[in-house]
Formats: sequence, structure tokens, C-alpha cells
Amino acid sequence: MPAINEAIKNIRGIRWSRSKKKWHLPLGNESVREVVRLTRGIAEVNIDMLTEYLENREKEQAVNTFRQIEQQVPIPLEKLINVETDSEPKSRFSPDNTEALKQYMQMLHIKAYSPKTIKTYRNEFSQFLVKLGELSADKLNATHIIKYMENCAREEKLSENTMHSRLNSIKFYYEQVLEQDKILWDIPRAKRPFILPKVLSEAELKRMFASVQNLKHKAILFTAYSAGLRVSEVVKLRIQDIDSERMQIFVERAKGKKDRMVNLSILLLDVLRQYLTLYKPRPTYYLFGNDKDDGHYSERSAQVIFQRAKNMAGIKKEIGFHSLRHSFATHLLEKGIDVKYIKDVLGHFDIRTTERYLHVSKEKLVNIISPLDSLYDYEPTHLPQIGAINNSKKKP
Repeated sequence: MPAINEAIKNIRGIRWSRSKKKWHLPLGNESVREVVRLTRGIAEVNIDMLTEYLENREKEQAVNTFRQIEQQVPIPLEKLINVETDSEPKSRFSPDNTEALKQYMQMLHIKAYSPKTIKTYRNEFSQFLVKLGELSADKLNATHIIKYMENCAREEKLSENTMHSRLNSIKFYYEQVLEQDKILWDIPRAKRPFILPKVLSEAELKRMFASVQNLKHKAILFTAYSAGLRVSEVVKLRIQDIDSERMQIFVERAKGKKDRMVNLSILLLDVLRQYLTLYKPRPTYYLFGNDKDDGHYSERSAQVIFQRAKNMAGIKKEIGFHSLRHSFATHLLEKGIDVKYIKDVLGHFDIRTTERYLHVSKEKLVNIISPLDSLYDYEPTHLPQIGAINNSKKKP
């Protein structure tokens, strides 16, 4: 046993559960291959239990998919599937489309898409297959898809974002599974609404932080704002990701599976040291662990912390945890930090995403002179009387 522990303890992402007295490692082919390789000659790895677990999980995911479909399309659940006592779903897709969905899921896993993307694509593509009935998906062309997307807009009245997700999921099937040469490339897309990021002022942030007394809750909010992190990135931080020597935070496999380094605030470092010293139970692996087990804090719990702090501070804005990230970027921009640097810190792929903050930067707005002010040579220190404005020009 000591030899096995020594062999596998350096596998990336592995952790020891003190309560269950066992190792936990990320579920994936890479982790399994590493275990087999490192224990060769020491132990024999039996993957039967893993195979059985994955099969059961696929069944559960399939059942959940069809239940979600039943809630969104006017077709009774029993017409889509029959759920037997062993939870084995029987698809009412045509045989060809049932096979298409199977190939679709295989390709998503082969390309190692994130769990969230797999879930979204699976649900959206399943909606598409339901509408096809007995018509085989692999027999369609771009004209069929255009008509289908028109129906989504006119009849189903899907939102712009859902329209994009639906089309992306369909494109994946034709371009990645069937390997057709971008037949959907020229299909017009719904124009997304331009929505400005919602931010908190510095005064509002101070009020909100001051309203939080729990050390762990305060550390979570400070970490999100000080480094511009997403809620998923905050809760998955490990203690080892905080580099107090180089004053950096390592964000591993964030959105888009990209690693990045962000600056570690001096104030945040003091807050984290106080939290790690005084908070009980003391974290051992994740920076913000789940007090009930060895996992990380949930995203939902972090969002509840934010909403509670916002309400206690008397902030009425309709905003969520992500506004801390928006506020971080906007405040950096107002302090004169180059937008290209902010793009890298936030981990944006496209600088156009970052440039949204140019539209909400207070400093950029206040430096713009209204043509009304220029019309009367208005000086802020001399507020003109209404009558003076009316009489500023001689009557003809």
C-alpha cells in the first residue's frame, strides 16, 4: 500500500479524503492512464467498476436530457421515451437519429469539451432531433437548417442566445461528426443584444465588504474582486495556487481550458492569511473547501454569499456574483490600465469582449463634453439661470 500511495500521489488533481480514507482523482481517460502507468508492476488496476459507473452515468444523463426536452416542447414525455425500471431510456428518435446522437456524444467526449458545453450541446441537439421525427439528420442540407432556424425564431420564439447555442450544436454535428465542409458557414445568425456589464462603484464595494463578518465569506468576495475571477475559478482555487513569493495567483484550466496568472493583492494576502489561520475547520487542499466533505465550495453557495452581502449593504441593483469581475475590469480601466492588459488578466480570448468595459467606464464618460455645454460655453462652476439661457440670443 505505501508503494501505491507513493506512486499515485503526484497525479495531477488527485486528493486524499481523510473522512473516507481513499484517494479521489479527476474522472477522465488521462487520469486512468496515469494510474495504470504508475502502478505497473505494483498493482493490477481493475477498471470494471469505472466502466459500470460511466455506463450508469450515461443512462442518468440521457434520462435527464429527455426530461428537459419534455418541459420545453409540447410533446408528452411518454411519446419521446419509455423509462423502464432499470432507468434505461428508449428513444423515440428514428433509428438513424438515435445513432446520430450516440456518435455526437462520442465526439464531444473525444474532443474533451467541458461538462457544461457537453450538457448544453446535448440538450440543444436533442431538441433538433425531436423536431426531425423520422427524417434522418445526416440527409439534411443547409436549406433545411435555415428553415429550421427560422421556425425556432418565428414559432418557438427562442432568445438570441438560445438561437446561437442551437445553431452551434447543429454545426458541431455536421462539421465535426459528419466532417462536412462547413455547410452551415453562411447561415445567418440572430443578432445578439448589446448588454453592458453591470458594475458596482468603489463606495458600494466598500459598504458590501464591511457588511460581511464571516472570515471565509469575506475572503471569497475579496478574492473575486481583487483578481477579477469568475465564481467557478474562485471556488476551485487550491491553497497551492496562492504564490506569496511572486505575489501571483495561479488559475488552472479556466474557461476555454486556459491557465493564467493574475496578481495577488497585498491586502488580499493579509485577508487570506487571517482566514487560513483563524477559520475552523482549517482548509487543507482547496482554499475554500466544503466544510462537510473534502470537496470545494459550491458556486451556488458563493452566489448566496454575494446576494446576502449586497442586501445587507443596501444595494438595490439587480446584479450577481459576476459583477465583481465586471467591477474589477471597469475600475482598472478607469485607473488608466491598458485594455490589452485587462484582456489577459481576465483570460478573454477576444479583445472585443474586454472592450465592452469601455462603454461603462465613468472616467471615459465624464471627459466627453456635451454639445449642449459647448453651445453656451457652460462652465460647471457657473450654473446659468434658465432665463439667461433663454435670453442668450437676441430676438429678431
